[in-house]
Amino acid sequence: MNPKRQKLKPDKQLIKKAQKDYQILETTFGLPEWRQPLSALDELVSTILSQNTNDVNRDVAFNRLKERFPDWETVRDALEEEVVEAIRPAGLANQKAPRMQAILRQITKERGCLELEFLSELGRERAHAWLSRFKGVGPKTAAIVLQFSLGIPAFPVDTHIYRVSGRLGLRPEKMGVEDTHTWLEQLFTPNQYGPGHLNFIRMGREICHAHKPECPRCPLIGLCDYYQRLQTVN
Repeated sequence: MNPKRQKLKPDKQLIKKAQKDYQILETTFGLPEWRQPLSALDELVSTILSQNTNDVNRDVAFNRLKERFPDWETVRDALEEEVVEAIRPAGLANQKAPRMQAILRQITKERGCLELEFLSELGRERAHAWLSRFKGVGPKTAAIVLQFSLGIPAFPVDTHIYRVSGRLGLRPEKMGVEDTHTWLEQLFTPNQYGPGHLNFIRMGREICHAHKPECPRCPLIGLCDYYQRLQTVN
């Protein structure tokens, strides 16, 4: 991790605002739970499949992989075109299949088997760094595996969370996606990472749309910098 990123710290007022946002979303949407927990390796593959597609397509592609191949060793050693065909519903299959197989081969080469539970013993920073070495595994993918499969606290940031956090004023306006992961982790407590991740995504999908946010429906309207700027302009 870049040492300069560790120096970025939100002030107490911003933390207080973030906590208000979190509590309002919990009141509005409830305390959500992650879909059925998967093993770390299953979650890694599933999250790679989820890139640039929706949850439905991801699940279809993941289930097709499971149905057509008895285990990840078989996926690793299969012909690339067979894997491409299996995951086609997730989109970008010609990119995802070779990346996935390359990751499975590298894990096998380094570990001698296909499992990732050993990451729990490395600690958060080392586990995140180990996963992030693979092409196709960015900060979000690594954080999802840590948080939802290994029980290692991490706050995954997708496009919805990045957009919502920017509009609410929970992060510096020009902060990049990668830095936003560590920034948001300072605004929330570890036990809030999972529910917060899910509720902020729901906000982005259902209300705070990219092109036409439905501000009148937003439970956070009174805390939103974006809405306040709109009011000033109008």
